[in-house]
Amino acid sequence: MAAISSILLGIGLGVAAAGTGYSIASGEDAKKKQASALSKQESAQAQAVKAAESQRLTSEIEIGKANRKKPDISSIMKAAGESVSGGPQSTMLTGPTGVDPNTLSLGKSTLLGS
Repeated sequence: MAAISSILLGIGLGVAAAGTGYSIASGEDAKKKQASALSKQESAQAQAVKAAESQRLTSEIEIGKANRKKPDISSIMKAAGESVSGGPQSTMLTGPTGVDPNTLSLGKSTLLGS
């Protein structure tokens, strides 16, 4: 009987060791699957953040286009026409008569200062 009980004890220990081994292997497999799932989730999150940033930039550009201020060309042309009563030679610096060519000489009557 002692031989049978020691055989049964050996079988029981073998089964327990196999069960422990299976638990460890199963745990390691689950750990790898969990790490893989976490990696995929991080990748998907990064991709979603990138897509959201791209969408935000596109939205800002479109809003900027919609709100772009346009110049009032008719009032600019009207103001320019009122200030240029002296003709095309008139500017804010020269006045309506333009520039007197005699005031441009620097005291010499020859070209190139010779």
